[in-house]
Amino acid sequence: MIFRRKDPDQALSPQARDRLAEIVEQYLADADDATRRIVTAVAGLLAKVAYADGHYSVKEEATIRRELSRVHGLSQAGVDAICGLLTDQISHVALLGDHDWTRDLRDLAERELRLEVLEVLVEMAVADEVLKHEEQVQLRRIAKALSLTQEEYNAIQAKHRDKLSTLR
Repeated sequence: MIFRRKDPDQALSPQARDRLAEIVEQYLADADDATRRIVTAVAGLLAKVAYADGHYSVKEEATIRRELSRVHGLSQAGVDAICGLLTDQISHVALLGDHDWTRDLRDLAERELRLEVLEVLVEMAVADEVLKHEEQVQLRRIAKALSLTQEEYNAIQAKHRDKLSTLR
């Protein structure tokens, strides 16, 4: 058969992404489904941006820890569990796409929250003091998927103009 479907890479199974959702559900058991989906989406997108350059640094993990610690009702044990999963399996979480996460945020979060999420994602990207081209491409694509405008993305990125790799 000429047009045979390529088998998915077993190393990129969705199990790590499912595990992320399970951890959020476990540690936000008192939250409603929409809140758990939003938190899962934010954690997943943070991982995606952190791994956009193929490397997950200590500074990026610290940024994820700081941002997840802001989530009302998420205990330190929950933050630790999410970060432990990312330390072990970030490529599995980050490389399978983000359509579900961006859809959940678009559907469940007001525009202001989506802008805040984009700002947090840009902060993630500059955690290592450089906003690399790969990260910029990823952030622009996510902004569009969140139904945010190029102008809104540009305004957030402008706060970190000194970190753009193209200016170095």
